[in-house]
Amino acid sequence: MYKRALVPLDGSPLAEAVLPFLMEIASPLQMSLVLLRVREPIPQLVGDGMRQALLDVREAHTRDLEAYLASIAAPLRARSVDVSCAIRSGRPDEEIVAAARDAGADLIAMSTHGRSGLGRLLFGSVAEQVLRHAEVPVLMIRHTAAGLGA
Repeated sequence: MYKRALVPLDGSPLAEAVLPFLMEIASPLQMSLVLLRVREPIPQLVGDGMRQALLDVREAHTRDLEAYLASIAAPLRARSVDVSCAIRSGRPDEEIVAAARDAGADLIAMSTHGRSGLGRLLFGSVAEQVLRHAEVPVLMIRHTAAGLGA
């Protein structure tokens, strides 16, 4: 049975839609969760003067991301779920796969937009790339914005 699940979140209600399912199964299965937020790295082409300003903004952004993950973790912990949080920088698909490996996760649980055709071609699919490159099983729950409003 699965003991540690990595849960990638992007700050959207769509990404968080996997959480109610995990809240139901994590505690009874004694599964721990690792909540992950991936952010874009600071561009390398930035000049020295601008680099410090960007680092200051990044520090503030890190605090915001930590607060966001803490707000997601709190109701899980209230239901006796073991939760940890991580923030990584880089391409989301690569960082999700690497974070699962680093955390010793035996499952990646995530929501997907469920785009197909032209939408997937234009916007790409982080979920699809994770599915292709993950070394552990990936549980994907498809949600749409309309479904979340219901």
